[in-house]
Amino acid sequence: MIAVAVLAFAIAPSARAQTVLLEGAAIVPVVGNPIKKGSILIKDGRIAAIGQTVEAPFDAKVIDCGGRTLFPGMVDVHTSRGIDVPNESPPVTPYLNVYDAIDPSQLFYEDSLRDGVTSIHVIHGNDCVIGGMSRVVHPIGMTPEQMTTLPDAAMKLSLSPKGGYDRMLQLATLREAFAKLDEDMKKLAEQRYEARLREEGKDLDVPPEEEQKRGKELIREEDIDEKNRNLLLLTQGRIRAFIYCGNAMDVAPAVRIARSHGFVDQAVLVLGSECFKAVSELKKAGLPVVLDSTLVHIETDPITGEEKETFVPKVISKAGLKFALQRKTGSSLGERYLWFQAARCIREGISRDDALKSITLWPAEMLGLGDRLGSLEVGKEANILVLTGDPLDAQTWVEKVFIQGEQVYERADDIRLRELFSTPAEEAGPSSSTEPVPTTTKADESSEEREMRTPSEDRPRGERRPRGDGPPRRRGPRPPSPSGDKVE
Repeated sequence: MIAVAVLAFAIAPSARAQTVLLEGAAIVPVVGNPIKKGSILIKDGRIAAIGQTVEAPFDAKVIDCGGRTLFPGMVDVHTSRGIDVPNESPPVTPYLNVYDAIDPSQLFYEDSLRDGVTSIHVIHGNDCVIGGMSRVVHPIGMTPEQMTTLPDAAMKLSLSPKGGYDRMLQLATLREAFAKLDEDMKKLAEQRYEARLREEGKDLDVPPEEEQKRGKELIREEDIDEKNRNLLLLTQGRIRAFIYCGNAMDVAPAVRIARSHGFVDQAVLVLGSECFKAVSELKKAGLPVVLDSTLVHIETDPITGEEKETFVPKVISKAGLKFALQRKTGSSLGERYLWFQAARCIREGISRDDALKSITLWPAEMLGLGDRLGSLEVGKEANILVLTGDPLDAQTWVEKVFIQGEQVYERADDIRLRELFSTPAEEAGPSSSTEPVPTTTKADESSEEREMRTPSEDRPRGERRPRGDGPPRRRGPRPPSPSGDKVE
């Protein structure tokens, strides 16, 4: 919690105007050619200049980044971590918003910052029919408002059955939700048209179909109740949809529903590992996809028992689709890092350019933030990592992090890393001191002190403390969990 507080105070809710020059570093901009040795000028939270030679303004704070690499902050495109619970019990909840559930004190955000993830799309989990509204945040700040990069980013939908549902009930519930929205809007249109006629002192003179058509144009923002507002915005193509497809058979109905209700151009498919089998439908739809964090689909032949492994990103990349990688948060393996996932893609034959974009620019574009985040370009927000080496090298550390031009992380000041890598003597603290420790002999003890000693020290074996005799014995404090994460 101490570290969280330190990091949280490191940035103010409104970015302080500051001019910074990061000079002498290798630059991996994601868009454009890498620069072996160059500089980036940050002004008012944005990248003002980038190149081999950038002149420092008189008021610039110059940071020597010699031997370091500058890389855009990575984007986590889809996670339900960082909130109280991934999903609520009701199957259809378009009126919910993760804003009410974000917990800035969760260690998830601190870990994300340490790992170089500067933008996180917090969205409801997959166990729903229609979930709530999501939000893009950066992992720093004391409140959800301070953390917010983009409010109301997208709505979550799922084609795979939620807990207790089968596939038929899942799809029926989904269709019912849109049918009810359509019916409610028709009623509202009729009410608005009849209200207009009453104001003009006229009688109703058209059939219901025409009444609904004319009244639709009279509906005002304040006429729509909270339960229907977000779903209506979705069908109007004004907000994005992240649609979960756990299996290959979910892909076709997901595209069909998105197209029939007017939001296919705003849809992103979140795929389970076996969805690569529907690659022809995916290619035909041309929608961007978020891949499962396992990356490898393993299938066992029911007859021979032989296992067949498919590296899913390679199939998706070959189809020419844009994809975003997820990290497996909570894992102790390399899968918890976005850079590790990207490095695996390169090992399996995907180009370095596509692998880097899958953790930076492409997820930013899926969130409608491609003009603000995901690459190092003039005019974009200065979310910049200062790395000790190549972004995909396993020995590289995140040394500094800038978010909106403000330095919010310094590895040398990371309390947890310092404790983790401290020597045993440093970790042991005062008890390791070689100074003599004063001792007390039994002769110096008072009668009360003797009574507080454990029975094994001076009572005959088998003798027990009389009930009610002496001070009450109390249970010691519960030891902290190994992860230290109190709520997840």
